[in-house]
Amino acid sequence: MSSYYILLRKKYFSQLNLPSNWNKVLTEIPHYSFNEQRLLPKIIKEVSPDLTHFLHFNVPVSFRGKFVVTIHDLLMHKQKGLEATTLSPIKYFVKRLGYKGVFAFAVRRSQMIITPSNAVKDEIIEYYKIGGDKIAVIHEGVDALPPRGDKKRILEKFGINLPYFIYTGNAYPHKNLKRALEASLKLNKKRKEPVLFVVVCARSAFTEKLEKLVDEMGAAKYIKLLGFVPDHELGILYKNSLGFLFPSLSEGFGLPGLEAILCGTLTLCSNIPVFKETYEDVAIYFDPFSSSSIKKMMEEVLSMVPEARANLIKKAQKFARRYSWDKMARTTLKVYESCVSLRSGQ
Repeated sequence: MSSYYILLRKKYFSQLNLPSNWNKVLTEIPHYSFNEQRLLPKIIKEVSPDLTHFLHFNVPVSFRGKFVVTIHDLLMHKQKGLEATTLSPIKYFVKRLGYKGVFAFAVRRSQMIITPSNAVKDEIIEYYKIGGDKIAVIHEGVDALPPRGDKKRILEKFGINLPYFIYTGNAYPHKNLKRALEASLKLNKKRKEPVLFVVVCARSAFTEKLEKLVDEMGAAKYIKLLGFVPDHELGILYKNSLGFLFPSLSEGFGLPGLEAILCGTLTLCSNIPVFKETYEDVAIYFDPFSSSSIKKMMEEVLSMVPEARANLIKKAQKFARRYSWDKMARTTLKVYESCVSLRSGQ
């Protein structure tokens, strides 16, 4: 039986109950830090594994062991400039240089690269001119968020007393929320009964910018900006929404849309390649660069007859259940085995 070691920070250490052939190693090192680059190779060397799996691009450049790396997206390759950061210009410039160097090292030196979609695989091949046989596409799994609690009480808690579309995630520029706000304004321009746009975002400098934008646009009547919402309440918000609105310009996969579908609502999203791959024909697509296109699809959902809506949700839920964490784990294990076999010459 193979043995596995998992490096964990203190806040996660006691949360995992693992099989007997798994060993937890306390590793209190901040991500994306100088100490991560300096100390992590020493800790891994003490464990002395045949293969290491780095779950993100931030591989220590002094690491000399065999490794697999998961690359979730190439967002920072495309999202450039001070509007996409809270750092000072000097810190941003230095960090960006470091990011590019570390990322290139991870791509070039890895035994295999795992990506959550073919869209990300294609981007890596385009940027780094490497062979596709080095990249394994392993789709992520999805868990349903069981809606728990009293619907009426939860909707009242958040001040939601009208039909609404919902978005969950962060408010980074690539999430394209400005156009979603514009679409909501256009949608409500001639409607007698308003339709809300509910945004579930943990507080950050970017949500503060979003709040300011809502005020500047005069959209506060139609926009509900919520902070963090626990999963059981989020399940209720998903289930009772008109649809999950996902106007992002760039993603590595599309997990929130699948979660929303499993909770019993529709997903309306950008017609970008990764979403076409993730949702196939069970989502409603729009041009993310056009607020009018977003508004048109929102209107389409509003005009759907109940039977057509129910049928699409049922079809989408059946589709979403194909994405399994167990399947992801088994496929990842096969990648490990192939890398270790190549190393040993078996």
